[in-house]
Amino acid sequence: MPTKFQDRVYELCSKVPKGRVVTYKAIAEAMRTKAYRAVGQALNKNPYAPKVPCHRVVNSQGHLHGFAHGLKAKARMLRKEGIKIKNNRIEDKKRIITKIR
Repeated sequence: MPTKFQDRVYELCSKVPKGRVVTYKAIAEAMRTKAYRAVGQALNKNPYAPKVPCHRVVNSQGHLHGFAHGLKAKARMLRKEGIKIKNNRIEDKKRIITKIR
């Protein structure tokens, strides 16, 4: 059973539209915390995938990071959504959401 913290992470993550990504930091800031790693840990345990698209979360520099199915799978899923990736990094910074509610 997910915790309240995890449920809030999943709620915010589910708001990220196809073709966009959000940072762990943006999710944490929306929750008024600096627990970026805890956000990542919650996403790693995401029981609602793919409805909650945890593959759409990247680090603050736009790098692909931490995905239960591996970074190759994460990159493949993002590319299917039209996101260009080079060296495990999002090429188009305009695709990165830095604030979410």
